[in-house]
Amino acid sequence: MNLVGSKKQGGEIYETARSLGEYLLFHYGSQEEQFPWPGGPKDALDFARRSVEELIDSSTSIGQVLDLGCAVGKSSFVLANISGQVLGIDYSESFIGAANSLLQSGSLSYQYHEEGSRWKDASVKISELPSNLSFEVGDACNLRKDLGQFDVVHAANLLCRLPDPLSLLDRLPDLVNPGGQLILTTPFTWLEEFTSPEKWLEEGDSASALKNILEEHFILEMEKNLPFLIREHRRKFQYSLALGMRWKRKCES
Repeated sequence: MNLVGSKKQGGEIYETARSLGEYLLFHYGSQEEQFPWPGGPKDALDFARRSVEELIDSSTSIGQVLDLGCAVGKSSFVLANISGQVLGIDYSESFIGAANSLLQSGSLSYQYHEEGSRWKDASVKISELPSNLSFEVGDACNLRKDLGQFDVVHAANLLCRLPDPLSLLDRLPDLVNPGGQLILTTPFTWLEEFTSPEKWLEEGDSASALKNILEEHFILEMEKNLPFLIREHRRKFQYSLALGMRWKRKCES
């Protein structure tokens, strides 16, 4: 679940070793690794899994799935357990490289920032490797034309890291099968280094603007707030509240 952006507008931060460690920890770290203190916002951990399981309607048959902004791949692995075929796409070559390494070998060693100049060794291990999952590098604002349509499109914390969010929103109706699901989460954290202010969704408020755009082709079935926590070091954390939504693609004549 990378907040995918343009390398020209801040996306280069997702190519650093530090960001790679942060996101591997964010996706795969234990609760103790992610938040090594008593108490605290434990309900904000394991967001990559929760963004799927708390929003998706798994009572229907799910064939093809697109995981946009998949980062280092945890949400894609979760989706692979409940669907026929999953494609994870992210703009970061570093993140997709890590996801592919995990998919091929089931393990990956990395380091995350502890404090000052100290780093901590960690590893990811996946016991069962799915055969119905693949990853590729791609630009959410300029996806390849031959992607086809999907029963589920999952895009977690993606919109507010795109240089042109509307370009993706305009493409979504063509990506989701009629009757299919669109799973979106976003904290609407608009930053100029990722998105020029004139591209921000701000018609009244961002949530209302997003709903107004999507309602032409989708029906809102569910929405809830999903907290998430990203560890920067053992005493510094990013706590955010994403708006999570499940939309159903209209069966238009």
